Amino acid sequence: MSRSRFIATIIIVTALIGGGLLWWNFLARRSIPPPPDGNSQIASAVVEGLEIPWEFAFLPDGAILLTERPGRVRYIDSSGALRADPLPGVEGVAAVGEGGLLGLALHPGFDYNRWIYLYHTYRVGGGLANRVVRYTLGNNLTLSGYTVIIDGIPGGNVHNGGRIKFCPDGLLYIGTGDSGIDTLAQDLNSLAGKILRLNDDGSIPSGNPFPNSAVYSYGHRNVQGLAWDSFGQLWATEHGSNNFDELNLIEAANNYGWPVVRGETTAPGMTGPKLHSGNDTWAPSGLTFFQGSLYFTGLRGQSIFEYNLQTGGLTRYLNGIFGRLRDIVNGPDGYLYVITNNLDGRGIPLAGDDHLIRINPARLAETA
Repeated sequence: MSRSRFIATIIIVTALIGGGLLWWNFLARRSIPPPPDGNSQIASAVVEGLEIPWEFAFLPDGAILLTERPGRVRYIDSSGALRADPLPGVEGVAAVGEGGLLGLALHPGFDYNRWIYLYHTYRVGGGLANRVVRYTLGNNLTLSGYTVIIDGIPGGNVHNGGRIKFCPDGLLYIGTGDSGIDTLAQDLNSLAGKILRLNDDGSIPSGNPFPNSAVYSYGHRNVQGLAWDSFGQLWATEHGSNNFDELNLIEAANNYGWPVVRGETTAPGMTGPKLHSGNDTWAPSGLTFFQGSLYFTGLRGQSIFEYNLQTGGLTRYLNGIFGRLRDIVNGPDGYLYVITNNLDGRGIPLAGDDHLIRINPARLAETA
């Protein structure tokens, strides 16, 4: 898309969202603006020139660590400046199909141990698998102390899952995919198509629902988002098959039905979704809890979705404006942050893609 066509598109979109000011800067990075107020921009570009970013987390000083699927960890300082070189030390990543360097999480005790956790695809024999590893982030922004937390998670060209999060209880939760073999989701002896729960060293918590197993829930197709609400309940987004994408309330030992249960279908012993897309396709990915609602991003859906936990209503924002959206995070400044995935081979890249974008939640309603 030429720059002139892109600018024209932005002008049209701005008019369509009710005259709200959509501020978008492709020429220079900006420092974080003041907290949201009635005069703030709806959206602004923090960083451009990323390549298929997948997950990111804020460091205690306001800087950001971010993974790129080809196998890089990037550093963005607290002023919004992207370090030119990726952090050295990442090893063993196989960027094949939907796989590569995916999830990232900071240990709850990061302030004193400097541990970060990464989920990535790797080659094993003639095939692919996924694993979670731990590194120590040095003060000089290098990664060392490579430690495998769990490996042997089935992988493939599609459905590698990849989202990892630490729960408020200090345990590590891992969303996996069925690796393209749907029957594995129902096999409790396989780590595919599951949500896993581990201690921070990879050992199995004593309270896990299945003896000597990392499996916390099963029957999942491709878990892409994990978040906890204010009641401590775990939620997950999950890709359906072309449609019937899901938002699930996760409980220990529950079977979420893939490939048997889809949409409104039911089966004995299986749990249906709290929300699904019907014949629409969201391709939901990153998930976060913010001010009483769950917000998740859509890849094919190209939107931010808000699920209000009190009303059960779903609202769609920024539909199609920024293309494919992979992850969403609450920033320490009261903004929401999202990353685009328009360079993943399934999107239409815009000038400067891929981007980290700051979203003003106080003005999102103008884009519904």
